[in-house]
Amino acid sequence: MNTVLVEKKLLSNQTIQIVQGDITTEEVDAIVNAANEFLQHGGGVARTISKKGGSAIQKESDAWVLKHGRVPHANPAWTSGGNLPAKYVIHAVGPVWGDGDEDHKLEAALTGSLHVADELKCTSVALPAISTGIYGFPKDRAAEIILSAIEKFFADNSSGLKTVKLVLYDQPTVDVFLRSWNDKRGKSS
Repeated sequence: MNTVLVEKKLLSNQTIQIVQGDITTEEVDAIVNAANEFLQHGGGVARTISKKGGSAIQKESDAWVLKHGRVPHANPAWTSGGNLPAKYVIHAVGPVWGDGDEDHKLEAALTGSLHVADELKCTSVALPAISTGIYGFPKDRAAEIILSAIEKFFADNSSGLKTVKLVLYDQPTVDVFLRSWNDKRGKSS
């Protein structure tokens, strides 16, 4: 079972939560998948989402790449949620640590995911800690970029999104995100 650890209501009226648990069980309009540019869901969060969501997610991902080509950081792809509780999966391509311009690419992947959620008329979305697993992005750096990108998106855009959940699986990642949250945003209920 997923647990909301902290939440904050922004001035723009959206709620941001840090949740510990399994993103595939979130009952939200869309979940974000940490994908590669070819949408081959063979490892990490992508593998879990594809496995639990069923074959439809990989089939729709293959069709997307066939039609649109590789997925860039700033323009995530999307598929149905297959067997998941979420209606959609937004496939965000995060940067591989060491490839250059990683901070900008991570921010672009986050902002692009929120734009796609708006285009799909979602009111709720769940995000993982994009690029902090097999792509090697330092968790403390990613936490600040991800949290800041979410806040900046809502400050700069009129959005139909009401709830953004950062769903983190393992304790070390939870600890880093909570530390970044508390250091920059103060403790919330």
